[in-house]
Amino acid sequence: MITLEELPLRADLVGQEPYGAPQLDVPVVLNVNENPYPPSPAVRREMADAVVAAAGTLNRYPDREALALRSDLAAYLGHGLAAEQIWAANGSNEVMAHLLTAFGGPGRKVLAFTPTYSMYPEYARNTCTEYVTAPRRADFTLDAASVQDAVREHEPTVLIIATPNNPTGTVTDPDVIDEICAGTDAIVVVDEAYQEFADTPSALSLLPRHPRLVVSRTMSKAFALAGGRVGYLAAAPAIVDACRIVRLPYHLSAQTQAVARVALAHADELLAQVRSLAAEARAFEQWARGRGFEVIDSQANFTLFGRFPDRHRVWQALLDRGILIRETGPDGFLRVSAGTPQEMAALRAALDDINPLEASSR
Repeated sequence: MITLEELPLRADLVGQEPYGAPQLDVPVVLNVNENPYPPSPAVRREMADAVVAAAGTLNRYPDREALALRSDLAAYLGHGLAAEQIWAANGSNEVMAHLLTAFGGPGRKVLAFTPTYSMYPEYARNTCTEYVTAPRRADFTLDAASVQDAVREHEPTVLIIATPNNPTGTVTDPDVIDEICAGTDAIVVVDEAYQEFADTPSALSLLPRHPRLVVSRTMSKAFALAGGRVGYLAAAPAIVDACRIVRLPYHLSAQTQAVARVALAHADELLAQVRSLAAEARAFEQWARGRGFEVIDSQANFTLFGRFPDRHRVWQALLDRGILIRETGPDGFLRVSAGTPQEMAALRAALDDINPLEASSR
């Protein structure tokens, strides 16, 4: 058998590891910001019927433009959007890959603001785009002046603003994004993967004023459709056309399109748990502060908390008790996704049992 070291791998990939959070079979999984509530039996049956109907034409390629799905997504987003302003792909990961393939590449830069989503540098690497960063403020928020300073310094063709930001959960107000867009010719990608959980308005309202603005979303989180792999963006039709140029043919399967359309038809039901999950996250934050943890203000369905001198020890101690959270973000912090009331109770009990702050101070 040949080894990886013997293959003519690209030089920038040598020594790299595949991205991915641990997928472990434990009782309480709170590490990847999933919605813990699956679609109801009635919605599952409708999804199954839609897949069976799609199977009748699986000998043919799917609609490569996914026009019906894009129309449904436009209707869901509102703001007067039409199908030609929407692009859909296999998760927001592929949406970002399309954007950087179209607007990044050799000799170009993408700018992000750290700490932020750990896949951004991999999107850049895979598209041979230089990845550059600027730090967020001490409270992990952004202001227009510091972003514009970073744009002048690095001259990116693409800049990415995650709001709510992952892993901190902090948001960037649309007024700040408006000012940023007005001060740059770069493609400004606002990653709103967790927007349904937030109290801050969406950047979608800014699209008519800023033709180089892109708002990216996903159905993985709020819609409880992580296994469906559907992400999408809203932007000017020209940006959608750029994504159409670089997409692989028939990139979105007929089954995926069918399931996503059923989910959108039942948006009210599937989104019903959004507020309760946000409330679970906020309740955990209040509890954690009461126990002496440092907690970052979040508007997402997750919480970044610490600080732990040895966060891996705490992560492992929780895992030993059947609870999986995420070891990510700034040194000393751990991230936990909002789960069911029973899962969050188990997490609190385990943290009380571990008593990591008291143990760390000895």
